[in-house]
Amino acid sequence: SFCSQDCFKEAWATHKGLHNWKFCTKRGKERSKEMPSFPYTGELRPYRIGPTRQVPEHIPRPDYSVDGIPYSEQSSRQQNSAPIRSAKQIEGLRKVCRLAREILDCAHAAIRPGVTTDEIDRVVHEATVERNAYPSPLNYYNFPKSVCTSVNEVICHGIPDLRELQNGDIVNVDVTAYFEGYHGDLNETYVVGEVDEESKRLVKVTHECLMKCIDAVKPGVRFREIGEIISSHASKAGMGVVKSYCGHGIGDLFHCAPNIPHYARNKAVGVMKEGMTFTIEPMINL
Repeated sequence: SFCSQDCFKEAWATHKGLHNWKFCTKRGKERSKEMPSFPYTGELRPYRIGPTRQVPEHIPRPDYSVDGIPYSEQSSRQQNSAPIRSAKQIEGLRKVCRLAREILDCAHAAIRPGVTTDEIDRVVHEATVERNAYPSPLNYYNFPKSVCTSVNEVICHGIPDLRELQNGDIVNVDVTAYFEGYHGDLNETYVVGEVDEESKRLVKVTHECLMKCIDAVKPGVRFREIGEIISSHASKAGMGVVKSYCGHGIGDLFHCAPNIPHYARNKAVGVMKEGMTFTIEPMINL
């Protein structure tokens, strides 16, 4: 069926493809014409997603690009013990993080009311492959897109789809690039058009949590102290901390030790040492 008679008459070439788009189900493994049922907590609902974008053959890629399973990650000793990176490895990480920063800036430039998150995915995908890098989220445990776009009440790992960003939305764009054997992972939350003061405050407090943690990072600090810093600042602002997701080690693997919980009184084991590399990703709720 068509959106309307006008769709058929005036925009057939464009809409022909869109009518074949489907909802993502089974954690990315399947597609459906029906919206998946779920106990949604807010007004946001998933929209249909488009085809997976292709990466040129000459670009090196991680093992999970083939069938969605990160074999090297699952079997690595790095899942149990945070490695100490060499100077050469850290330089490789710095290089890919600089590329990922450029890619994230491209995404930021595209954000405005009326733009779909699928369009943001296109921008990120093209900016990534132009730099001869692989978009790390693509096919990681069957994730169908090249970037995560999380709108409003979506905490993280949102799948880009046909929904247009609305004036007043906030959207987190989570970019990871794989280049010369290393992953660079970073994200930011952006406001779309004119947003309310509470949303602005949420973004500001979350950023402050991150910066306070970065200031605290040094050899000898316990990993569990990161959660104390975040919880303390968030609670003073009357906000809560998401406990379901945490920061993680990163390097030649997308995810590895150490785990970095963001909430107070966590049971993270270990202390920071020179040469360790990990993400801190506070997720804060109103």
